[in-house]
Amino acid sequence: MDLSYNNFTGPISVGCQQPQVNLVSGFSSSENNEISWCLKKDLTCSGKPEHHSLFINCGGRKMTFENNDYDDDLTPGGASAFISVAEKWAYSSTGLFLGDDSADFLAGNSFNLSVTSPEFYTSARLAPQSLKYYGLCMRQGSYKVRLHFAEIMYTNNQTFSSLGRRIFDVSIQGNVVLSNFNIMEEAGGPGIGIVEEFDNVMVNGTTLEIHFYWTGKGTTAVPDRGVYGPLISAITVTPNFEVDDGGGLSAGAIAGIVAASLVLVVLILIILQLKGYLGGREPEDQELRGLDLQTGYFTLRQIKHATNNFDASNKIGEGGFGPVYKGVLSDGAVIAVKQLSAKSKQGNREFVNEIGMISALQHPNLVRLYGCCIEGNQLLLVYEYLENNSLARALFGREDQRLQLDWSTRKKILL
Repeated sequence: MDLSYNNFTGPISVGCQQPQVNLVSGFSSSENNEISWCLKKDLTCSGKPEHHSLFINCGGRKMTFENNDYDDDLTPGGASAFISVAEKWAYSSTGLFLGDDSADFLAGNSFNLSVTSPEFYTSARLAPQSLKYYGLCMRQGSYKVRLHFAEIMYTNNQTFSSLGRRIFDVSIQGNVVLSNFNIMEEAGGPGIGIVEEFDNVMVNGTTLEIHFYWTGKGTTAVPDRGVYGPLISAITVTPNFEVDDGGGLSAGAIAGIVAASLVLVVLILIILQLKGYLGGREPEDQELRGLDLQTGYFTLRQIKHATNNFDASNKIGEGGFGPVYKGVLSDGAVIAVKQLSAKSKQGNREFVNEIGMISALQHPNLVRLYGCCIEGNQLLLVYEYLENNSLARALFGREDQRLQLDWSTRKKILL
């Protein structure tokens, strides 16, 4: 007895099928969590919809065709049956074959017809009245449904067995797509496989329903009693949308990467801001150039030319903050270039203070500061060249370098 698709509100059944009673989708109280998923209206998925394709070899064994693995469908069925495969797909069959209660619900190539490839055309599932296939826990969207048929229960010779006519209807998602469908007539004979294709089939819930049903037309006793009703060889369902099978990054991983990228960008912007490459702070050399240094300015190119690119042979000493080089300007002036070491703790402000202090102290006995050079990470001071070296050397150098200066002479130098 087929009691599916009713609106029962009485005692809840334990399962979807009792002996000879099919209760699939038969209860209206679909919100009751105590009800098995197969009893709820529209066979609502009990978990997260994750399926996006369906490949069934109806009435046949497991096989592969066009790189798709078709599930086997070999359960014998019966007058009232509901069979579910791991909540991926299911079928529901109802009815008894007229004149032959023992007729099989699985069909094979009993007449050894030369059946066209692929293999699934050599077997089929049939039903005397109603046969429904369900795609379960399907993702919402548009699908392409391909139904594979081959008539394998009639012959193609001039015998009585060739006179049978199988006529049935097909609906998908409740819409009739094939009416008074005759497989042998459409294919041009028995044993010939054909495909009926239906595009843009919408799944708005979580279930795809394909219904094959007999409307009382055609023969019922050729070549034997009970040979009639809907017959299907295979079902192929594929999505019309892009599918993410989880091979790529998850949404959480993508969100984490985006967040980390944003943090990295912010850090880079902060560093550039501190370095003066963005608005709000000028680069260090621009900042120093903007100050009133009250002294001359030399380009790095001028100084490199004067010192022969800081040639080691022109090095005349080592100061507290870096080496000192002798150089000759293009006008013939001899200079001493103090190159501040990159490892020096002397900052820009201290550099400016030193320049300001030396340039402000105008005294004939002090070394004269000609100017400076500030380019990139170079901080250079340009002094007049002292041929007799410095006062510090005369007072505190090696014994052979010291000058004998009495205190009166030293006082004159200072004042």
